[in-house]
Amino acid sequence: MRHTLSNLRLSYAQKLSLVAAVPLILAVAAIAVLVAIQSRALAEREIQALETQLIEAKKRELRNYVTQARNGFYFIYGSAAPDDQEAKDQVAQILSAMIYGDEGFFFVYDYDGTNLVNPRQTEMINQNHLALTDSRGTHVVSNLIDIARQGDGYLTHLWPKPSNGQEAEMITYVTSFPSWRWAVGTGVYIDDVLTSVAEARADVETRVQRTFYYISAITLAALLMVFGSGMALNFRERRLADAKLKKLTQRVFDAQEEERGRVARELHDGISQILVGVRYALDSARRRLDKGSGDVTAPLTQGIDNLGTAISEVRRISRDLRPGALDDLGLGPALKALIEDFANRTGIETDFQTVVFRNRLDQDAKIALYRIAQEALTNIERHAAATNVSVDLRGHKRGATLRISDNGVGLDQSLSRRSAGIGLRNMQERVEQLDGTLRILSGAGQQGGTVIEATVPLTHLLPPESSTPGKERARA
Repeated sequence: MRHTLSNLRLSYAQKLSLVAAVPLILAVAAIAVLVAIQSRALAEREIQALETQLIEAKKRELRNYVTQARNGFYFIYGSAAPDDQEAKDQVAQILSAMIYGDEGFFFVYDYDGTNLVNPRQTEMINQNHLALTDSRGTHVVSNLIDIARQGDGYLTHLWPKPSNGQEAEMITYVTSFPSWRWAVGTGVYIDDVLTSVAEARADVETRVQRTFYYISAITLAALLMVFGSGMALNFRERRLADAKLKKLTQRVFDAQEEERGRVARELHDGISQILVGVRYALDSARRRLDKGSGDVTAPLTQGIDNLGTAISEVRRISRDLRPGALDDLGLGPALKALIEDFANRTGIETDFQTVVFRNRLDQDAKIALYRIAQEALTNIERHAAATNVSVDLRGHKRGATLRISDNGVGLDQSLSRRSAGIGLRNMQERVEQLDGTLRILSGAGQQGGTVIEATVPLTHLLPPESSTPGKERARA
């Protein structure tokens, strides 16, 4: 498992999609759980209120039944003596006839627990049921008698249905005929109430599940949008990256061809012509030697001078391609040699200043700053028409900065924005690769001058212990 995870590599777009999707999923999951809890709590309160209302309605109905029944025979009970058996039989007969609905009936128990009236379950009549309990262990008859002795009240218990003999939830209201020691009452089954409550709870669960489905669908749609936008962004970035890569590749090819053309021109126009002159001098010296006449000193001297010039040109070209002083002595001495050669070649007055901060620039920074200086001096020589150039190199708490300024004609900023030369683009790209900054400040008219300032961050300065002893004695 760990090996599989270590081999898992996510692209930038996949990481971006995960960063967007994971908080979304967690937030939606928390919202869904909160909605479910609140919905269930609210629905449970509503169901409890509904159940209470229905049961209270049943209780009022039972009380009304018993009150109406009592009013029907109260003229008999009110005038009868405690031992008037004839009056008791008349009331019992009246109660036996008072059945209602499919399951409703009135019952009578004496205080000893003997059943006196039960029209729907006649097998219980004249039997003592004081110890009778339901399947939950409730002493039904004894509790009813206790309630009747206290006046009246309700009891919730299980009781077999007369229609099928199966136990069902029942609410019973009982009242007392104290002079006869009777407990008279009736009950109603509340299975319809329980069914309504169960249906309400099932409806709540259905609504909660439906809410979950809706939230899940919305979440899925949001995730699809996130991943879709991420994929679209990835494709777009890839297309842009491919276009930039092609453009950069073309720039590299152009730079290579330009450099090859420059070297070819240097070889053809400079060294080749010098070597041709050397050959003519040597041929002239040989002809004079063959004829045995004339002095060969002059042509040989001319050839030696031309070879010296050719050697100097080769060294210059080699230094332009890769200066050895940059590796051996550091950036400061390499820039000093470059500027001196520039001054000797162009006749432009130059000024070079640097702060001694040791050879602590890394290799990439040294090469980039040297090439920027080289490109800037080339542009000054070709386009600036300047008479004075100043180069300043120093380190500071933010890194290192190379500043090149001249008093030339400056740059046309609008033109430079529309079609910047490959030299300026190369400067910008070199600095961007180092996470640095490049600033080009230029006046618009004659003697406006140009300032090129390249800064590399502190991350490209090596710690003192990273420098070799030989390089610690050299400047930047």
